[in-house]
Amino acid sequence: MPRPRKPASPFRYFNSSPEVIRLVVLMYVRFPLSLRNVEDLVFERGIDICHETVRLWWNRFGPLFAGDIRRQRVSRMRGFRHWRWHLDEMYVKLNGEMVYLWRAVDHEGEVLESYVTRTRDKAAALAFMKKALKRHGSPEAITTDGLRSYRAAMNELGNRDKQEVGRWANNRVENSHLPFRRRERAMLRFRQMKTLQKLGLSGIL
Repeated sequence: MPRPRKPASPFRYFNSSPEVIRLVVLMYVRFPLSLRNVEDLVFERGIDICHETVRLWWNRFGPLFAGDIRRQRVSRMRGFRHWRWHLDEMYVKLNGEMVYLWRAVDHEGEVLESYVTRTRDKAAALAFMKKALKRHGSPEAITTDGLRSYRAAMNELGNRDKQEVGRWANNRVENSHLPFRRRERAMLRFRQMKTLQKLGLSGIL
C-alpha cells in the first residue's frame, strides 16, 4: 500500500527560513508599523530584505499563520465549559465609503473572526454569525451590544437564550478594536476590501 504523500511545504520556493518569514509577518501585523519600518527593523538584526518582500510575505503567509493559530486555539477552547464570545461592529472608511467590520473575540480578548459588510442589518449580522459558528462551534454565551440586528439574527439561528447584553459587558471586544485603529492610522486608511478583511483578524497573530 503506498504511503500517503506529505503536504508540500509552503516555504519550498523561498530562500529565507520559515523563522525569518514568521518574524517579519508577526512584526508587520502585530504592531502599527509600515512596510519600510519592518524593513529597517529587521535590517538592524542582520536581515536584508526589501519592503516589497514584506508585503509579499504578509499577503502569502499572513492568512496561513492566522489560520493555524486559530485552529489550535479553537481546538483547545471547544472543551472549555465557560467559553464566551463578544461580538461588535465598527465603522471603517474604505476608499471614502463607510463600511462595517464585524468582529468576534473570546473571553480572553483573542480575535476569532472578522467580516466586512456594507450594511448593518439583520442579513449582515446573520452572515457574520453563521460564518463564526460554522468555523468555531457554539459557545456557552454570546455578549453583544444593543443592536437589534443581533437579536433578529440569533432568533433565526435559534440561540437567542445565549445572548447577553449589558452596558459595559462588551468592553472586551471594544478594547480589541484599539490595535486595529492604530493600524488604520498608520496605513492612512484602507483602499482594498481584501486588506481590510485580513487586518480585521490581526489580533490573532
